[in-house]
Amino acid sequence: MQRVWRDYLQAFKGFLALAIGCAIMVAISTQFVIWCLKPGIELLFGESDSAAASEVPAFVAANPLIWVPVVMIAATLVRLIAQLGLATSVNKVGHRLVGRIQSQLFGNLIHADLGHLNKAHSGSYLSSVLFDAGLMREATTNGVVNYVQHTGIVVAALVSMAQIDWRMTLGVLLIGPVIGAVLGQYNRRTKKAAQGAMDETSTLSTAIMESLDGVKIVKINNREAYEQARVDAVIERRQKHVIKGANARASAAPMTEALTTIVLALVVAYAGWRAQSGAMTLGGFTAYIAFLGAAGQSLRQLANLQTVMAEGFTAARRLFTALDVAPEITDAPDAKPLGAFDRVTFDRVSFAYGDAPVLRDISFEARAGQSIALVGPSGSGKSTLLNLLPRFYDAVSGDIRFGDTPQRAVTLNSLRDRIALVSQDPFLFDDTIRANIAYGKPGASDDAIAQAVRDAAAEDFIAELPQGLDTRVGEGGSRLSGGQKQRIAIARAFLKDAPLLLLDEATSALDTQSEIKVQQALERLMAGRTTFIIAHRLSTVRHADQILVLKDGEIVERGTHDQLLNLNGLYAELAQTQFARPVAEAV
Repeated sequence: MQRVWRDYLQAFKGFLALAIGCAIMVAISTQFVIWCLKPGIELLFGESDSAAASEVPAFVAANPLIWVPVVMIAATLVRLIAQLGLATSVNKVGHRLVGRIQSQLFGNLIHADLGHLNKAHSGSYLSSVLFDAGLMREATTNGVVNYVQHTGIVVAALVSMAQIDWRMTLGVLLIGPVIGAVLGQYNRRTKKAAQGAMDETSTLSTAIMESLDGVKIVKINNREAYEQARVDAVIERRQKHVIKGANARASAAPMTEALTTIVLALVVAYAGWRAQSGAMTLGGFTAYIAFLGAAGQSLRQLANLQTVMAEGFTAARRLFTALDVAPEITDAPDAKPLGAFDRVTFDRVSFAYGDAPVLRDISFEARAGQSIALVGPSGSGKSTLLNLLPRFYDAVSGDIRFGDTPQRAVTLNSLRDRIALVSQDPFLFDDTIRANIAYGKPGASDDAIAQAVRDAAAEDFIAELPQGLDTRVGEGGSRLSGGQKQRIAIARAFLKDAPLLLLDEATSALDTQSEIKVQQALERLMAGRTTFIIAHRLSTVRHADQILVLKDGEIVERGTHDQLLNLNGLYAELAQTQFARPVAEAV
């Protein structure tokens, strides 16, 4: 709760103060209405006139038939206004709190290191954004303020009851430890059920997202029934926790009510015995029962709030666990923007995922305007090497330099501004073609976008679309073919106009006709740029200035296409097997 206050609620302390003030006013006005019962009934029914009259203003005692109802109605209206102020204040604070947490969760996700994102499934983030934040809101706003309100009602009721008959109130208080033990038991059950439900909610989000992301694989293998059963199993496990939590919440209030009713029965017996000796008036008895009823009702609300707060603070712990994961790849304190550079140098660079080494002592130099091809068997470290350039990951040893400037001495923003990426399966946002092309250069002019479209050989197919550049591409570019998506990605790279270009198997998933168009566009894109290429097709890499052949994370061969074929080593073997065509034909 201290952290919630420091990080979120302190900014809304004015509204919170108003909410708590309204909650206290609700408690006071509730007790005042009940307090009016004792002197009101005694005056109206002629019991103990002098004693009753001393408890109220003279004008009320002079005409109780009019003023007792008027005072009670006025207090009720004050209570109504306070309740409305409480509701609006809490709603404003609570929903602003949720919005801020959701924004921070997304910001934490989008700024997280790729290594962390690869370990945590996005389904758990989705669960936190949609589910946990709402539970936390209930606990830290509605829960806390209502706790103040109902605790105030209980305390005020007990004080008023003690004023009417302290002996009877002392007896009532003896049930307190029993009620506390009951609430504690249900609180523990709710907390355990809430944790289980949250874990299974994350699992459910993951299962649903995986099934939808891989729906083609599901359908081609006739696994719809299996996926349905898998999700049903998660739903069933989640339901068990949800039902346990709901049962605990549903049972807490009736159990408290039953205990309160038992107390009420004992109070009625005792008050009747006291009334026989004249020590208890009808007004005093009525007010006492009303105070006891108000205290009992607030105790039931506190029982419900215990479960709400148990769920909310369990959710808060999960949220803070996600929020506390800070990126490890950040700017150095003295980092400077990256200036112009005439070469990219890898100097004894090594990298490992945990304890598993992936790259060992990688050293080479790429001069400005040169193309460097990376080839090798799957798992040899090609993609990892490419990911080190924009600092998606940091090398564990060695150094990468741009010109004479070490990579870690430049800011991340300036580094990534100088790099464009075209991957095997380019990602497009569910937006217009224009917005996707301009994604890396916001605010680009229409002329610049049109030129990028022409350079990428995308002009013809875009002109045939119903809304041209303003056509929406669908989720992940689902309304475009693979070749069309690839040319949109190339247009994006043209528009960004970065001096360093990364091509990650940019043509491997295309048909022959699409590959020719995309390859021609890529050749135009590569002109004058330092380019790193991962490709399995010799048509892409044979003209590279330098080809690096990787195996088990090490460079085992390097040279031009012809030089490597003459070595008759791993590259020549890959030309025969991985490229699936004869060497002479490839040349």
